[in-house]
Amino acid sequence: MRLTQRQRLAYLYIAETWRRIVRGLAQPRAMAIGLPGSAAGRLIVAPTDLRAIDPFVAEEIYEGRFPLAGRVLDAGNQSPFLLELPTYHFAVRLHAFSWLRHIRSDKSPQACANARAIVDDWIELHGSRIGGVAWEADVIAQRIIAWLSHSTVVLQDADSGFYKRFLSSLSFQVRYLRRCARHAPAGLPRLRLRIALAMASISMETRASRIRRAARELNREIDRQILPDGGHVSRNPQAAVELLFDLLPLRQTYINLGHDVPVKLIPAIDRMYPAIRFFRHQSGDLGLFNGASSTLANDLMSVLRYDETAGQPFKALPHSQYHRMTAGGTVLLVDTGLPISSDLSRAAHAGCLSFELSSGRHRFIINSGSPRFAGEKLRQLARTTAAHSTVCIGTASSARFSESDYLGPVMVAGVSKVDVSRQTGPDASDRLCVSHDGYLAKFGVLHEREIRVNEAGNKIAGRDRFLKADGTPSTEPPPEPAVARFHIHPAITLERVDERKVRMLAPDGESWTFSIPSGELAIGDDVFFADASGVRPSNQLEIAFQGPEIRWFLAHHA
Repeated sequence: MRLTQRQRLAYLYIAETWRRIVRGLAQPRAMAIGLPGSAAGRLIVAPTDLRAIDPFVAEEIYEGRFPLAGRVLDAGNQSPFLLELPTYHFAVRLHAFSWLRHIRSDKSPQACANARAIVDDWIELHGSRIGGVAWEADVIAQRIIAWLSHSTVVLQDADSGFYKRFLSSLSFQVRYLRRCARHAPAGLPRLRLRIALAMASISMETRASRIRRAARELNREIDRQILPDGGHVSRNPQAAVELLFDLLPLRQTYINLGHDVPVKLIPAIDRMYPAIRFFRHQSGDLGLFNGASSTLANDLMSVLRYDETAGQPFKALPHSQYHRMTAGGTVLLVDTGLPISSDLSRAAHAGCLSFELSSGRHRFIINSGSPRFAGEKLRQLARTTAAHSTVCIGTASSARFSESDYLGPVMVAGVSKVDVSRQTGPDASDRLCVSHDGYLAKFGVLHEREIRVNEAGNKIAGRDRFLKADGTPSTEPPPEPAVARFHIHPAITLERVDERKVRMLAPDGESWTFSIPSGELAIGDDVFFADASGVRPSNQLEIAFQGPEIRWFLAHHA
């Protein structure tokens, strides 16, 4: 039964109220574990950190400047924890301590002593004051992983007093996180929490029963979040890369110490690698869907060097709900799905039926992606249908998100059904036809997109049209103006050939011609949210509907 928007909102409010009640009851229990005291046991091992390091960042931190989350905080001789922090994302990065990895590039006594002093400041100022960003579950999990992984840096030449304070604080954070685990936000934060607890169980001296329990809980969360096709339940292509940065060292630490590896861990890793390859463009970049932003090439290669799976990328990820069309040197990635649950829709985008095109070493048509460190207003703007390479009716998106501070940015209405058909034509062409009902409630129509790629991969034919509720073709345009947008990567130059044809030119001379048989092909200003250097201007191609359907074509030129 299809819920109305009002019914869905009522359900979401009831569910959120219940979650808050349960978390509220759990908070006193979590805080009742007691303040940090004498540390039990010792550190056994420092797991490896696979993330890339930057000597420049290490030097800046030594000088009292913290370049994090797209901002720089000049703390001078003060503790950064005493200052007003620039943004929420900066605060998360600072309190998560993932920046400790950069100190590995300069393990001089002075650099290690400086890092140790910053950790000691945190212990004094925040170690026993539960609350704020520093004690959000996901931040605690990241900090535990960072402190364990870089304990050799922090503890180099440390005196016994600091060692006790460090281990005491670490133990306290682990105990607190263990109590809060069941009420952590769904999705990636909850899985990272379980990874942190499993890593702590084998990196710190503890009971064997604690190690087994952490492994069981990790197994359960992997089962919930890593889909059979290797994708993550968030449908964000970047999530698998972020998880492998922690799962790979965890696997190796289990093996090195002779512990039984959690039974779900290695199979999950083996499934995730083909999914990452599925989302890779010819350029090596990952597709920008459902919250994905730019992935640094060094980070991606750090993960991919451990890929022991083989074979070509799949044509489809049926559980993650994506399709990949490849021919010659051409790759198209198409979003053919919807959020798996409302809890997992907080970062989902209204990009159903959007696609990305890459060829040679370049991405030509993309989605605008999600900004890495921008404010909430831009992050929500990036989630709209207009920020994706698909069709938008008026100013409406195919999915609507809550603007309530109480609910948070969950999806409250939109796509509830997607029909997919894929066939190989008699000429060996690859044909994908998909429709969704995201506009049905508001406008009474379905949106259908058909894409054909020829065998050589140098010609693409597309059609977007509106269908009636029963699936038959509509004979009228939608009640509000509809536009198909095709977002162009900032590295691509557009050259107008005529009013119905535009050439997309890559820096090395490779090009595609985008054309339409009727109407006008407009070039509009655009914004690319996902650039590693920050939000930057770009262009988009726009086709306005004059009737119930439009056709468009792409032709490749070497």
